[in-house]
Amino acid sequence: MPGGASEACVQGVDTGFVTLGYAKVAILGVVQGLTELLPISSTAHMRVVPGLLGWPDPGSAFSAAMQLAALAAVVSYYWRDVSGILVGSATAVARRDFDSPDFRFAVGIVLATVPIVVAGVLLSPVLNACGSPLRTLPVIAWACVVMGVLLAVAEIAARHRRPAGEARLRDMLMVGIAQVGALIPGVSRSGSTLTGALMLGFKRADAARISFLLGLPAILLAGLREIWILHKAGLGAQGWSVLGLGLVVASLSAFAAIWLLMRVLERFSAWPFVLYRIALGVGLLVALHAGLLAA
Repeated sequence: MPGGASEACVQGVDTGFVTLGYAKVAILGVVQGLTELLPISSTAHMRVVPGLLGWPDPGSAFSAAMQLAALAAVVSYYWRDVSGILVGSATAVARRDFDSPDFRFAVGIVLATVPIVVAGVLLSPVLNACGSPLRTLPVIAWACVVMGVLLAVAEIAARHRRPAGEARLRDMLMVGIAQVGALIPGVSRSGSTLTGALMLGFKRADAARISFLLGLPAILLAGLREIWILHKAGLGAQGWSVLGLGLVVASLSAFAAIWLLMRVLERFSAWPFVLYRIALGVGLLVALHAGLLAA
């Protein structure tokens, strides 16, 4: 049946993407880029889309390494914010102005990154293993539904009034703790951090801005770590070229995803993503029960 886990392993590292070739990886790159930064779970789509098309699972290594594409898109889209925080915090340190908004925001980003780094290291043997139990479709389906419900609660209960400039260290840490949920396939890094920021009362567009900027160190560390793991596993030249193509394509589609998310949040709300997530999760559970997809 379609939808099974990847069987391609290099020294215990899931490298199913190599067997897909350039054309299929380019298609999956578009899907990965769009879904990595929208709050709808890229991991879920990286399991579902290949399964529906009858392709092998590209593997967890592909999803992790492709986060570098999201990094490029976020830095490009928010370049003014990123450069302002870097220059502003460096200037603040030189002047010993530790009350500078840029310095405090930078400290908040670093503080918020600690929980997912610790959790990622502890769960690494399970997350990156071939045939990881967390990468099964039932887990992903339920994660989609639960995260969709939590995002709905954030839309209903939150005030949506606070600007990003009001973010305190405690707020950043809380969103950082929410980011840990992204380690569970199907939850979505964007979904967990956006939900956390909305729960704290931030305006929708500002919540998205906090979500993206806060996630930069974690995305960078996760992507570079996966590249290093693939290097140590002895990934061949073809594997690197296939991955490189996927990264380029995903970077372009990820930039489009940020633009789309901001337009939806500014003009509407997060409800379209709530409905999509729940429909996706329920659809997966129905398909699994009917035997249309394999776990």
